[in-house]
Amino acid sequence: MGLSCGNPFLMDSLAQGETVLDLGCGGGFDVFIAARKVGSPGKVIGVDMTPDMISLARKNAVTFFTQTGLSNVDIRLGEIEHLPVADNSVDVVISNCVINLSTDKPRVWREIARVLKPGGRVAVSDIALLKPLPDVLRSSVEAYVGCIAGAVLLEETTRMMQDSGFTNIETLSHSNYIDTLSQGSDPLYQMIIEGLPTGVSLGDYVTSATISGNQPGL
Repeated sequence: MGLSCGNPFLMDSLAQGETVLDLGCGGGFDVFIAARKVGSPGKVIGVDMTPDMISLARKNAVTFFTQTGLSNVDIRLGEIEHLPVADNSVDVVISNCVINLSTDKPRVWREIARVLKPGGRVAVSDIALLKPLPDVLRSSVEAYVGCIAGAVLLEETTRMMQDSGFTNIETLSHSNYIDTLSQGSDPLYQMIIEGLPTGVSLGDYVTSATISGNQPGL
């Protein structure tokens, strides 16, 4: 259904009738949670750059309609740096462990600001850095695929959001997610941990974070 590094709904409660956009929707897990919350008067747009994930999400949307009777899901192929969404058309943007993978994060935040209505909100879960990564991790393919090497410092995310016009910016760190990964048996993360300098842990460098902000109102 998609990758996850937290719960973007922790930072925001969705209301009936709202239009929600999910960046990097994968198979649609968060899309369908949001669709239940906004109900039939609302709409949820899921965007993903991977055709296979788009096909899976659209297939899942058929099952979702059969189970709930809700036809308020719209799955679109596109990049989060070039969103296939109109200006000022979305109430809430959510994303779960996706923005860290973008090579042009400032543009992503500008795109989020573009599609949000005045007073709109963004609520994101993502991997963030507590301090700069050692070179061995920054150049590691495994660390990039594992959403580590592409992450940036929390204060850098705050700066990019401010530059894009966001206000009321809040960030919360959740170290327990990284602790769980480090203690698990996932071979990808075991390779990442083996690349760390002696005497340090993954949690010394990275954290799961929930990030929120607002577009200024009219």
